[in-house]
Amino acid sequence: MSSSIRIKNSMLTRVFNISNIVILIILASICILPFVHVVAVSFSNKLNVSAGFVTLWPKGFTIESYKYLLAKTAFWQAFKISAIRLVLGTAINLILIMLTAYPLSKESSRLKMRTFYAWFFFVTMLISGGLIPNFILINELGLRDSIWALVLPGALPIFSLVLMLNFFRQVPKELEEAAFIDGAGHLRTLAQVYIPISVPAIATISLFCMVAHWNAWFDGMIYMNSADKLPLQTYLRSVIIEMNVSEMGGDDWELLKTLSDRSLRSAQIIIAMIPILSVYPFLQKYFVKGIVVGSVKG
Repeated sequence: MSSSIRIKNSMLTRVFNISNIVILIILASICILPFVHVVAVSFSNKLNVSAGFVTLWPKGFTIESYKYLLAKTAFWQAFKISAIRLVLGTAINLILIMLTAYPLSKESSRLKMRTFYAWFFFVTMLISGGLIPNFILINELGLRDSIWALVLPGALPIFSLVLMLNFFRQVPKELEEAAFIDGAGHLRTLAQVYIPISVPAIATISLFCMVAHWNAWFDGMIYMNSADKLPLQTYLRSVIIEMNVSEMGGDDWELLKTLSDRSLRSAQIIIAMIPILSVYPFLQKYFVKGIVVGSVKG
């Protein structure tokens, strides 16, 4: 009787594992195949793209779309602006997140009005000041047309703050008490106890911040007046959607006659994805742990 039960359980386990594998393969294909298609379109010529012959492999292989985008001096200037924004913005985000999450992770008995402060920040996830008030504020502060207009409005991302706050609450109190006994203050305890333990959460939040800064385009469009101060995503949008007619020369128009609009859009997507895809493998091992532990209070 027990042997038959074991055989039945073994068969059920095998069916379950096979079903999981099949489902995961289907989900992976749903995620990967559109990306492969975009890559194929970006390397295909206008005739095959317009005729709809391109599926998962380039037809009429060409790199003209990439040459058109990468040959522009404005492209590299926009890339530089985005790189500066990425580094500066992420650094500001992490500093403010950790300095805010540390006190909010304490009990109400140790931080008076802790609940009020927590709700003060949380409400901003639900209610926004609106586009016009934000624009007026940035304009009155004299931040328009500067890198600070891109990094300061979102300097403290609340979702990441919640993750870090909950992660800090997992740190054993004994470690903090030992640091205080050794004469450490709060800043030293944060730097030498909390931050080293919180590497998975910091890596996860860093990835969120970097993706947000790199992919942002709307704030560059409304806050920047000068074309040479546009971040990369805003610049690429203007190249592909608005086509920057006033800046095009005769060579550009001749080249665009041989290029498909879809190829240019696909090349834009690939170029914009490369920097983040290059960083993600180094942070991947921390990502799941940082999300799981930072999402709930144990």
